[in-house]
Amino acid sequence: MPFRCESPLLADYLADSEIIDYRHPSILELAAELQQQSAGETAFVRSAFEYVRDRISHSWDIQSSHITCRASEVLLYREGICYAKSNLLCAILRSQGIPAGYCYQRLTLGDTPDTGYCIHALNAVYLQEISGWVRVDARGNKPGIDAQFSLDKEKLAFPIREEYDEIDYPVIYAAPHPSTIQVLQQNTDCRQMYLHGLPAEI
Repeated sequence: MPFRCESPLLADYLADSEIIDYRHPSILELAAELQQQSAGETAFVRSAFEYVRDRISHSWDIQSSHITCRASEVLLYREGICYAKSNLLCAILRSQGIPAGYCYQRLTLGDTPDTGYCIHALNAVYLQEISGWVRVDARGNKPGIDAQFSLDKEKLAFPIREEYDEIDYPVIYAAPHPSTIQVLQQNTDCRQMYLHGLPAEI
């Protein structure tokens, strides 16, 4: 499936913001550590992805009521849902001059359409090695979910099931979609938000 960038300027995928606060000392320290351990850009991207995927818990998986949003906040508490985890991965990559953006999927909230729908967030990263974008999903693996970093074939957390009216949105956004930030900032209990408050479309 072809994807298109929201902005033609790679610089827009390097910007910091209140949410992608990559100048925060904790993010700069982590990024520098991962960079030192990596032999080149692609290896660093893989390390950053695997760090957020494996070392930052998905709040629903651990049944936490806490909600995180800003990248530095996600790192501090070491948890977040996909919207929050994608903020952290984006910040780590941008802090080292690697363009990163956001992609979204519309998925069933449960296993079937009768459970309703929700928007799922993941990241796209621009790699000099291939002069193009690669999508990665740092949601966090568990039985039935095995997202990996791959230059050959996408290995995302959730395959799209068109028969269930699920959607892979084709845009690479330069900033997190406002609906995803709004839901994180307006709720106080992550479990209730996850079950009843997530946006169903963008």
